[in-house]
Amino acid sequence: MNEAIVTADRRSAVAGDPLLQPFAIKSLRLRNRIVSTSHASMLDEGGLPLERYQRYHEEKARGGLAMTMIGGSAMTSPDSSWGGGQLDLSSDRIIPHLAALSECIHGHGAAVMCQVSHLGRRATSYGWNWLPVLAPSRVRETRNRNFPKEMDDADIARIIRDYADAALRCLQGGLDGVETVTGGHLIGQFLSPRTNKRTDGFGGSAENRARFGLMVHEAIRKRVGDEAIVGIRFVIDEGVADGSDFDDCLELARIFEREGHIDYFNCIYGRMDTDLALAEDNMPGLFQRNAPYLASVAQFRRETKLPLIHAGGIRDVATARHTIREGVVDLVGMTRAHIADPHLVEKIRRGEEERIRPCVGASYCLYKKVNCIHNAASGRETVLGHEVAPASRRLKAVVVGGGPAGLEAARVCAERGHSVVLFEAAAKLGGQLLVATAAEERRDLIGIVDWRIAELERLGVDVRTNCYAEADTVRAEMPDLVIVATGGIPDTDWFEGSDLCDSVWDVLTGTVPGKADVLVYDGTGRQAAASCALQLARQGKAVCIATPDDALAVEMSYIDKSSFRKRFAELGIRSLVDVRLEKVERRGNALQATFRNELTGAESRVEASQVVVEYGTLPAAEIYHDLRHLSANDGVTDIAFMLGSAEAAAPEPGGFLLHRIGDAVSSRDLYSAIYEAYRLCSKL
Repeated sequence: MNEAIVTADRRSAVAGDPLLQPFAIKSLRLRNRIVSTSHASMLDEGGLPLERYQRYHEEKARGGLAMTMIGGSAMTSPDSSWGGGQLDLSSDRIIPHLAALSECIHGHGAAVMCQVSHLGRRATSYGWNWLPVLAPSRVRETRNRNFPKEMDDADIARIIRDYADAALRCLQGGLDGVETVTGGHLIGQFLSPRTNKRTDGFGGSAENRARFGLMVHEAIRKRVGDEAIVGIRFVIDEGVADGSDFDDCLELARIFEREGHIDYFNCIYGRMDTDLALAEDNMPGLFQRNAPYLASVAQFRRETKLPLIHAGGIRDVATARHTIREGVVDLVGMTRAHIADPHLVEKIRRGEEERIRPCVGASYCLYKKVNCIHNAASGRETVLGHEVAPASRRLKAVVVGGGPAGLEAARVCAERGHSVVLFEAAAKLGGQLLVATAAEERRDLIGIVDWRIAELERLGVDVRTNCYAEADTVRAEMPDLVIVATGGIPDTDWFEGSDLCDSVWDVLTGTVPGKADVLVYDGTGRQAAASCALQLARQGKAVCIATPDDALAVEMSYIDKSSFRKRFAELGIRSLVDVRLEKVERRGNALQATFRNELTGAESRVEASQVVVEYGTLPAAEIYHDLRHLSANDGVTDIAFMLGSAEAAAPEPGGFLLHRIGDAVSSRDLYSAIYEAYRLCSKL
């Protein structure tokens, strides 16, 4: 087909894209329908949005979104801290920093708003200002664990005034508006019968429970004026029997609409008073499907009048486009998707939608704020660019290993302009991620591999699978640069009787079938052993999981940990903690595992038909050691160079620089492998 016709068709499709149509909330005109909603990035410095905070939001504005919303759980009051990591709107010291941020965001054509909130019982008494926690009633939150003081009239009056003052500071800082938040925050604690047990004018009926929120918004409106945008991030169903169901939330929403002080609803679902509630009823993680709350939002839309925003696990452009095209919402929040790719909107606009780095729903950004599991630059904008700069000199680069570290190394080297050859011993690229994605709950991680494969093809990288590279193979390419990313192999040789056991890799990939009753030993606290235990239990096996740690899944995020534990309970998986595996021996037709208690030293024994062991990986680094003495740098990667405080060494004529990354160095997580590849290769 004629290239001009293809280009014209692409431009026509982009011009008609519902995601790219403008939208106005009162006098605020937004250039498209995609926003990033407020979240706690933990990039503030002492409660102020300084350079790291500003550059993080600027990148999304540069990338084309309509509006970025700052200040997840921003503090309106000194007694609204969970101990750090929030913007502090409780004094005027923040105004000049907000002004710098808003000028920067507006300079890229985007709008910026701030969430203003009081945490209520979600705050802490044991940090920041060490003030008592306040709430409508003395109902303790499971997750934040503080016993609150029941608010009196003086507390209510002060905090309403604090909300209004905080909102005014945002407007004085040049922001386009503010939103409050219900959910597990103070306004929501008044709204919900689960947390509001009052018998005065602030408790009981929907009208009474709404009173505090209405007073807050009335005070904000009086302070900021009629033209400022004021919204509310509003729970449309708490999803729990003793809380506000959809009908109660709808009644509350109509009360707020009727009072006329808000300009939009930002719809959220569920509650956030436990880790599990956050993971499965509020911020959907690995175990939740994409965009799980859209049906409820659509129902809410039919019953209300104000413009709607919604962000809740909307990870991909197709789903976002559907929500706008079908009129479910007016603005779609793609918050975690923008952590994965802050240039998402610009890529749609350029007709390069297929190049968007996908959000894979790993929720690593909720755990290591705001690091994306496969975008090393997110949250590091002051030291790493989201776009790879071209190198001053074109090199011949050889990458050995096609797992996540190797794929990223090859991609970044090619983006730098280097000529790249990638060797992979297996028939498929992906390395350990192919093992991980064999587990049902982690299958979406394959997007990390697929995106990089597509990028390598676009960049013209010479990919050679089914090729076990040796030193002579590499030298024959006459490289200037060699990156060894050969990963690792399961570490199972550290205890007596290891030859009787299987690895988690064997079971997850189906190489070894599960037997009737299985003991899984988890020596890492990561996802691998837990995923293996779930897979076996779903096959009908009796499973016991043991760990030397004091609890299961200690290296997982709270999002993943709680969901795994829930499914262990549902499937009857037994657990043993504080026990270290010492040996396995055969006892008739069974295997007997001997453990030593980490606390008491006492021995215990467990019998099973099969023992499956996870203890991380051993570096598969033979080729690195074979090449090291031939390299110009003896295979040494200068730490100062990695950290950006030293210049890269230039390869000598006829020689090559050698670097080793990822699990070929030591057993770590996926983010570490990709981050290491990016920060090294972006400088070479």
